[in-house]
Amino acid sequence: MLAAIPPIGGAELEAICAVLADTHTGLTGSEIGRLLSQAGIADLSPTMTKRDRLYGALFMRQQADRCANNVLAFIQAAMKPVRYVDNRASFEIRRTSLNQTLAFCGLELREDGTLIKVQQVHTLSEADQRATKLKSALIERRVHPDVLKFCRAELLQDNYFHAVFEAAKSVAQKIREKSELDGDGSQLVDSAFAFGASEYPLLAFNPLRSETERGEHRGLMNLLKGLFGTFRNTLAHAPKISWPMGEQDALDILSLCSLLHRRLDQAVRTGLE
Repeated sequence: MLAAIPPIGGAELEAICAVLADTHTGLTGSEIGRLLSQAGIADLSPTMTKRDRLYGALFMRQQADRCANNVLAFIQAAMKPVRYVDNRASFEIRRTSLNQTLAFCGLELREDGTLIKVQQVHTLSEADQRATKLKSALIERRVHPDVLKFCRAELLQDNYFHAVFEAAKSVAQKIREKSELDGDGSQLVDSAFAFGASEYPLLAFNPLRSETERGEHRGLMNLLKGLFGTFRNTLAHAPKISWPMGEQDALDILSLCSLLHRRLDQAVRTGLE
């Protein structure tokens, strides 16, 4: 049985309900009713506005429970990724907005729809300051533009975990776009860059005319595999709370992503794979 989680403050709960029941981007009235029923939470005022209806139901349940467990279970049910298979944009909009409030509760909603504990923020400017500082440091390093876009406040509300995670994913996405292959991680790298039966890969980092050039190509392959194996795969499967990511580590990893993005930009299809 889960330990009791302290109740969410009234202002924070109001903000959460405002996101979930937003007039344009939130749950429909029927969805709210169905989810409340499935969660075993009484729908006390079904004729009220969506926002007030949801707030009243969650507030009273939290008061009765004297903890936030059932409220948080409702949020996870409402944000279960399978519900958004045909509308991923809505999922990301809601998740980003929810996390801006949940950060003040010391919580974060992950991409898999689960809630985890994070370091609590106390001011609106904390995440913005962290994002600005990281971006400035990376600009000084002249990092690739495709890396700078991950220095966003919503990715840095706790630490640098998600900025690194998303930047690593962007490297894999660029390989997919250039190679027109599916897949991920080491398997994707091998499919795109390994020397095939013709002794040429699908994508090449250089002309491959000498053993030195072929060695460089293999080395960049190994850097890609190292990035995915050490950071991408680990971050995808390890709870955020157990993977502390400081500023210096984030700078170094994002600089590696920058190098790989730049070399991928220069990679060409050989036509000989």
